[in-house]
Amino acid sequence: MLANGATLGYRKKGARGDYEILTGIKEIPELGDDPEKIDNTGLADKQKQYEYGIGDAGELTYKFKYENTSEDSPYRVMRKAAAAREVLSFCETLPDGTKYEYDAQVAVKRTGGGVNGVIEWNLNMALQSEIQVTDPGEEAGGATDTGTGEPEKEPTPEGEEKTE
Repeated sequence: MLANGATLGYRKKGARGDYEILTGIKEIPELGDDPEKIDNTGLADKQKQYEYGIGDAGELTYKFKYENTSEDSPYRVMRKAAAAREVLSFCETLPDGTKYEYDAQVAVKRTGGGVNGVIEWNLNMALQSEIQVTDPGEEAGGATDTGTGEPEKEPTPEGEEKTE
């Protein structure tokens, strides 16, 4: 699948309703996490034993076309949020309808330029929540996978949790 058509929207943390789409997006980052591999080898073990700890989503940087002609230009809006150290809610939507929702603080950095080179800006995210994934056809807030590798659980008719 091509990334063409992917969007990134934002809204105030805790707000309901639609996300405001940030126009001019050029690149989206890898999303998920890389859990830390922790050595849990016992003295009687003949080979090292490991288990996974908590994950690290790494650097989340979105790249945009530079445009700063109005007060609602994404570059200007995100700079204001960065200066206020405001936590916002974000939703990245892929062309197939997959949604990745999370809360983050932002940092904005304008790139350099040169002869026949475009000026862009980068939106860096400092995660403040887990990344919630909604697959196409599911409604937001439904079954999600946070990339932790844990199986999803859903209630059974008897009210008990069932592992898939």
